[in-house]
Amino acid sequence: MNFQELNRSSKLFLSSGDIAGILSIDKESAKVTASRYLKKGYLIRLKRDIYITENKFKNLSEAEVFRLTNLIQVPSYISLITALGYYNITTQQQRNYIESIAVKRTKNISIRGIQFTYTKIKKNLYTGFQLREGYFIALPEKALADIVYLASLQKYDCDFPSINFRKLNKSETDKYLKYSNPRTLNFWDDLCRTYKI
Repeated sequence: MNFQELNRSSKLFLSSGDIAGILSIDKESAKVTASRYLKKGYLIRLKRDIYITENKFKNLSEAEVFRLTNLIQVPSYISLITALGYYNITTQQQRNYIESIAVKRTKNISIRGIQFTYTKIKKNLYTGFQLREGYFIALPEKALADIVYLASLQKYDCDFPSINFRKLNKSETDKYLKYSNPRTLNFWDDLCRTYKI
């Protein structure tokens, strides 16, 4: 069965061009094949002309989920509670819920039980992330800065007591917040007093 050749591919995700190459067919035939496999549930569409096999999707590692998260909306980076959870800085657990920061648009996408959320911020605040294992993720202090910024604008709910602020560098968070706005800075000052940061 041709589909098994797609499953055996070393590529995590596939375009119609990849499908054409793997199955030795032309690109138009690959598009028809992809459509047929989508209907049968063998393939899952991640975005326009980007697919993953159902088998690979079921067995994704955390790093692979994060790679797909970056791919679904470009540019974006993993942040907020998802990033703090990755660094073991919060006790808050989010199963099948991945949060990212983006510059194009705010949107939520659900794919086979996994929620991918993208929150838009100003371009001058789109910084403070690193490349790890093929995906972009906020540095711990930037993940907190993103939370503080969005919470101060009432665009994000956070269980602040779940965060271990002792694992974070306050001056680094200050650095990321200084380009925000007075409302955010006041909110941060109040948090610092409340949690003795």
